[in-house]
Amino acid sequence: MPDPRPLRPRVLAGEPLIGTFLNLGSPAAAEVVARAGLDWVLIDLEHGATTDGDLLPMLHAVAGSGASAVVRVEQGSRLRVGRALDLGAEGIMVPRIESAAEAREAVTWLRYPPGGVRGVALFTRGLGFGAGGHAAVAPRNDEIVGIVQVEGLGALAAADEIASLDGVDVLFIGPADLSHALGAPGQLDHADYQAAVESVGRAARAHGKAVGVLLWRPEDADRYVDAGFTFFSVSSEGSLLQAAVRGKTDALRARVRPRA
Repeated sequence: MPDPRPLRPRVLAGEPLIGTFLNLGSPAAAEVVARAGLDWVLIDLEHGATTDGDLLPMLHAVAGSGASAVVRVEQGSRLRVGRALDLGAEGIMVPRIESAAEAREAVTWLRYPPGGVRGVALFTRGLGFGAGGHAAVAPRNDEIVGIVQVEGLGALAAADEIASLDGVDVLFIGPADLSHALGAPGQLDHADYQAAVESVGRAARAHGKAVGVLLWRPEDADRYVDAGFTFFSVSSEGSLLQAAVRGKTDALRARVRPRA
């Protein structure tokens, strides 16, 4: 059965949470994936096919599935973050953060005053179209998950300070970008990458925050669990679809190939 609790308390409690990235821009695919038992799904506006016009249908598709809807914005700007939250996102992932100052500014857009500088508009999907009135504003601040990506050397060096910020709930490693930044493209066993994983894990735990990563394969999880990671993405729906189709196709070809 879906867990009815909001995502943020589960994140901060250190509960292992599993999601996936939605890159296809398809509401139908989003709904199928969200109903597959995941804790969260991430609608990707940075690298995925979802457009501005697709975002609301994607959020509608996820609603009622039991999975929480997170949106990765292209950048941590006031309008982009605010629009995604007004449409009903339960969390925001901010990419390409390179300093604690950038992270500090980005998380101010997540919350209404006094916790942040998000503009107050009651008649939005994120506030139930005004159903709770002004009394609903402050509680909403406590429900939004703030996720900052660690994918460059600047964020890696500032991981401890970033983790200390109120409003940053998850430090999230992008293995492709981070391994490239470290000069070890795709080499997840490289000593420098492993040291980075352990460093980010320590920073998050020291401040009571969660730490997460995009997994290319489920079997890669062990190294991250050992480093204290609890927030996992299992690939993306597009990659999972391609792998499933390829696997079934290869299995069928093997059965129908011409007999000698």
